[in-house]
Amino acid sequence: MTQGKFISFEGIECAGKSTQVLHLCEYLKKLGIQVCKTREPGGTKLADSLRGMLVAELYDIPPVSELLMMFAGRASHVQQLIQPKLEAGYWVLCDRFVDASYAYQGAGRGISENVIATLDQLTTQGLRPDLTFLLDLPLKNMTLRMQQRADAPDRIESEKMEFFGRVREKYLDLAQTYPDRYVVIDAMLPLGYIQSQMIEVLKLREYI
Repeated sequence: MTQGKFISFEGIECAGKSTQVLHLCEYLKKLGIQVCKTREPGGTKLADSLRGMLVAELYDIPPVSELLMMFAGRASHVQQLIQPKLEAGYWVLCDRFVDASYAYQGAGRGISENVIATLDQLTTQGLRPDLTFLLDLPLKNMTLRMQQRADAPDRIESEKMEFFGRVREKYLDLAQTYPDRYVVIDAMLPLGYIQSQMIEVLKLREYI
């Protein structure tokens, strides 16, 4: 059986990742492709439990603890969901993957990339998406979108703008470092245009 495709979606808060994951999932299903939609942190019972703690305002989580919790969830996610689904021929669409740790815990929290790389190799064993869509959103627009949401911001969403500025710059740096994997899309574009761009990329790469 042919291994499925692994596609990740990255970006700062309110960039529209979840919306685009859902749209592409439905589009691929209509083509008869088996699809698994997932997210990080999350994807398994263990990872979902860790997510609950990571986003809760209740906990004061030190940066290193946050990093270790993220990778503990990721280890479960890769071994118990992502890798088995890919081997079974599914396409896996993931709202964030390991690049998020380099952006959030690395650039955002200031943790050494060497430390992150060690945990990365241990938990993912080099697994990387075939394609990463980076939905790039200016900070001022992220703020506006947050203000328009009905629910209160979680622990990470409550960070200062300087934090998200570092995260965004790291994502853009990753896109330059891995141009064969990354496709940067302006998150301010109309939803339908973003969706069309993603589908066009899949066609150009002869994935569909």
